[in-house]
Amino acid sequence: MSEDPFAALHPALQYHIVNSLGWSALRPTQIEAITPIHQGVHCLLLAPTAGGKTEAAIIPVLSRMLHENWRGVSVLYVCPIKALLNNLAQRLEHYAGLVGRRVELWHGDVSQSRKQRALKDPPDIILTTPESIEGMLISTRVERQAWFGGLRAVIVDELHAFAVDDRGWHLRSILARLADYTAQPPQRIGLSATVSNPEDLLAWLAPEGERRVIGSARVSTDADVTLDYVASLENAAIVISRLHRGKKRLVFCDSRSCTEQLGNLLRGHGVRTFVSHASLSAAERRQAETAFAEEKDCVIVATSTLELGIDVGDLDHVVQIDAPSTVSSFLQRMGRTGRRSGARRNCLFLATGDQGFLLSLGLLEKWREAWVEAALPPIEPWAVVAQQALVMVLELGLVPRHALLQRLQKSFPECAQGDIGTLLDTLQARDYLSAPEQDLLQVGPATERAWGRGHYRELLATFSGSPLLTARFAGADVGYVDPTALAGDDAPMNILLAGRSWKVIDIDWGRRVVTLEPGSGEGSARWTGTGRVLGAEVCRAIRAVLQRGALSGVSLSKRATARLEALSESLPSAGQGPIVVRDDKGRFRIWTWGGTRFNRWLAYQICEFAGSSRPDELGVDTRRDPTEAIRGQLSRGLELSESELDQRRAEIKFGDCLPRALLHRVLVRRTYDDREGLQEQEAGE
Repeated sequence: MSEDPFAALHPALQYHIVNSLGWSALRPTQIEAITPIHQGVHCLLLAPTAGGKTEAAIIPVLSRMLHENWRGVSVLYVCPIKALLNNLAQRLEHYAGLVGRRVELWHGDVSQSRKQRALKDPPDIILTTPESIEGMLISTRVERQAWFGGLRAVIVDELHAFAVDDRGWHLRSILARLADYTAQPPQRIGLSATVSNPEDLLAWLAPEGERRVIGSARVSTDADVTLDYVASLENAAIVISRLHRGKKRLVFCDSRSCTEQLGNLLRGHGVRTFVSHASLSAAERRQAETAFAEEKDCVIVATSTLELGIDVGDLDHVVQIDAPSTVSSFLQRMGRTGRRSGARRNCLFLATGDQGFLLSLGLLEKWREAWVEAALPPIEPWAVVAQQALVMVLELGLVPRHALLQRLQKSFPECAQGDIGTLLDTLQARDYLSAPEQDLLQVGPATERAWGRGHYRELLATFSGSPLLTARFAGADVGYVDPTALAGDDAPMNILLAGRSWKVIDIDWGRRVVTLEPGSGEGSARWTGTGRVLGAEVCRAIRAVLQRGALSGVSLSKRATARLEALSESLPSAGQGPIVVRDDKGRFRIWTWGGTRFNRWLAYQICEFAGSSRPDELGVDTRRDPTEAIRGQLSRGLELSESELDQRRAEIKFGDCLPRALLHRVLVRRTYDDREGLQEQEAGE
């Protein structure tokens, strides 16, 4: 008979779990995680939102800490957003404090004085972000060997969110670099919501060493989901104001502008409303989230900032305006509900137009099939390799070229050594790196000019911070405004921020500060951003629903049923291959139902034959009849012109650091690459 994993926990933890926390039992994932984490195995812990993943990781890690007498900074707990770290801090401080261990926050909003105290008296666990770890690695105030020398484990929360972004490559490179200061490579523990490729995701997080996936990757379809077609955001506000009165409602929008507009509309209907998104000040977000957590009859309107596990208390209902771009996001959002005993997960979709309605159909069709996306790291991570080359030199001061090449190869084993060498040659040729002595590299003048301000703050992150203006009222920061919304002769006098209307009193372009005072009525809300990318699977599911004219397993309102019937009759969806339609103005559209990247690729392939074309997620618009073009061999090599390459270089942070060949590969593959969509279209021919 196998040993009880709970009995293997340190006795102090056993005592506090039962007596201090009052838990009668651990959940299955929490029990299953104890043995492999005790053994130092790299782990991926899978569970739905609120499934106890944090406890599944931290309890056995604390047990190891006590059994093995870890000292100093021994655990890094990494999250993608600061708000999630702040939200977790009290809970983790409580768990660690029960057994005499300490937790400290370390991110951009934490004061320098607090960080200095931590350096003098190191905690056991640090809650942080990849960018803050990078800051520690290059800081002259941090004695890296002493600070990181006792590191034994790194816990990565919301691993799937990291993995699908360049921040994941950044984080993984940092993990490889941290091992240079430790006696043995730290254990890597990832926490994730449901993904379809858990083994691959863990292998990417921990390329070397023993690995174990813990928990289930199964998608649960046990939930109450309703789809309604309301035709406008104003109508959505009316529906929300009348539904579920006396309950706590969380409404998700997929843009900051939509969030602000809906928040303002709801307040106009007398609904107690709070707003949360990334362009609000930290104080404003905390105030809204705290108030929402403590109240009962209210609405909070949020972007994906509240998707990643932040605790807003007991939640009654989730409402989705239109639809997110992935099933994974939908599962995360719906998982905010159904946490109380006897409650069921639920979500109401309110489609404000046909595009949002169609996407809702596709997402819900795939969810009913118990399907979810794979968490796939972005291909060709050369911009991150360039950034890491620069910060590694900053970290060490003066580095032999061959040593830098080896460190980069260790961080990015997927990248060819010859390409890394070419990248280093380009960094030298463009003065991002310089060689004061043969084979020795240091930071060059171009790096200092581009990123030297503010202790290289902008160099620490793989994402670009938008040059937003700080909006203030009565000396306090309210949030951040896109300057394009305030420039030009038609610049608005009133803007929406934090769900309220403000009058613009003054704009100090030099200090990048906008002075506000409370306004009334409506206002403008606009931020620039990147367009979303829809996958082929979801787009094909939209086609399947239209072909059937029905969506099973989901409640459709009378309005939604009528709209589905109308779209099934009006949109061409028969068969499997592309469908060419000509409108009454002589314009053509290819309905591919193939996804964003496939349609970009198709538009490129046929542009010589069909004239200028405009792709979206469901098809391609052309000026001339594309029928013969799409029947031909679509295998033209993708080659960006010099002018297009120069024009698009700015799309990639650190793009100026890349040699032409690598930049071309990044832009082409990330813009057009969709082998899944291509194979499906070929099969349908």
